[in-house]
Amino acid sequence: MSNNTTVQAALVEARPDPSTGSGQSDLRSALKFITCGSVDDGKSTLIGRLLVDSRAVLQDHLAGVQRGGETDLALLTDGLSAEREQGITIDVAYRYFATESRKFIIGDAPGHEQYTRNMVTAASSADAAVVLVDATKLDWKNPALELLQQTRRHSLLVNLLRVPSIVFAVNKLDAVEDPTLAFNNIAAALAAFAQAARIPVKATVPLSALKGYNVVDAKPGWCGYEGLSLLQLLEHLPAAAAESTEAFSFPVQWVEKFSSSSDTSQGRRVFWGRVATGGVQPGQSVTILPGGKTAVVAQVLDHTRQPRTILAGHSAGIVLDREVDVSRGDWLLAVDTFEPSREISATVAWMDDEPLVAGRIYWALHGHRWVKAKVKRIVHKLDVNTLAEEDASELPPNAIGHIELSLQEPLATLPYARSRILGSLVLVDTASHRTSGAALVI
Repeated sequence: MSNNTTVQAALVEARPDPSTGSGQSDLRSALKFITCGSVDDGKSTLIGRLLVDSRAVLQDHLAGVQRGGETDLALLTDGLSAEREQGITIDVAYRYFATESRKFIIGDAPGHEQYTRNMVTAASSADAAVVLVDATKLDWKNPALELLQQTRRHSLLVNLLRVPSIVFAVNKLDAVEDPTLAFNNIAAALAAFAQAARIPVKATVPLSALKGYNVVDAKPGWCGYEGLSLLQLLEHLPAAAAESTEAFSFPVQWVEKFSSSSDTSQGRRVFWGRVATGGVQPGQSVTILPGGKTAVVAQVLDHTRQPRTILAGHSAGIVLDREVDVSRGDWLLAVDTFEPSREISATVAWMDDEPLVAGRIYWALHGHRWVKAKVKRIVHKLDVNTLAEEDASELPPNAIGHIELSLQEPLATLPYARSRILGSLVLVDTASHRTSGAALVI
């Protein structure tokens, strides 16, 4: 049995029981996945092929994406006029489709370096990532071939952003002289890179998005591959687990005041938002950040205003037992659990056109809370080619590095490895208001 077949057989055999209700065994929820990789690797064409072959596109829509009498699959996702004129993806395009066994939400992420911020935004909430590799751009006859820098960068980013499932898809193999040799050499290079970078990979699939090989329907034996098609793999990948095992945390997004209420046994405001971690129920004590005051939860409402216990990942309205000063951006936290701090060490994916230098001050967004953050120092920069950590005085655009931040006000954070919400901050330029970086707490 080949390595690829073994990997995918193990993936199918290890499918958890969806009836258990745990996040990692959730195969019933819609799978949100992105396609990423270098420029012109065929990401938009792949998504177009998935939509067409799964019969998710209406005939009148297909008629509108004809070029020279043939269907241009990329136009099914490249909706901006600039994207169609230039033949590139600029913003993240989301499409929805379903098979008999699963619903999907696809994010088509741009491959250009200057649009890395858009790719990071899409990956931050994805359940899976399909990293495309264009076989025609590589020295596929060479067993020691070098991968493209953007392939490495996007693979590192989706791993840093804790995307639960990563799949490598080697595309355009129909356009090379020896598809089997090309796939074997490229798959070996991807495996060596993933091992060195400690990136867990579910599978590596050979495909042709243009012709549809191994996209929706498997093509047994092609390139020496006997495994599942890409869509079959995606149908078996679990949705990201909700962070319900961590202590309760809740970023307040909106404050609603009752129009009238004579009940003095509880507060007269409902704090709406989405439970970030843990769960909340009446009678539970919480601490308000900032301020440090405590209160008891009097009511918990779901999105239909029905009382019930709410777990992480779901929206809730919380009423406290008394009037407490709580505003948008504040956090409700489990009592005596979190230790808010003004000092943070983080891995940063730098996305601004101007380099990151020590001493600069940015706005940091944590949940819905804005605080000023000063870059104390740059610890190191990651070389995406060698994976070496290098000393650096600045981080150029699209670099990945380790920095230390000093905050104007304390925040309750967890390492990003434990919580994607509590462990992430967005850095925004104070003058231009551009999104400058994504910081992941170490």
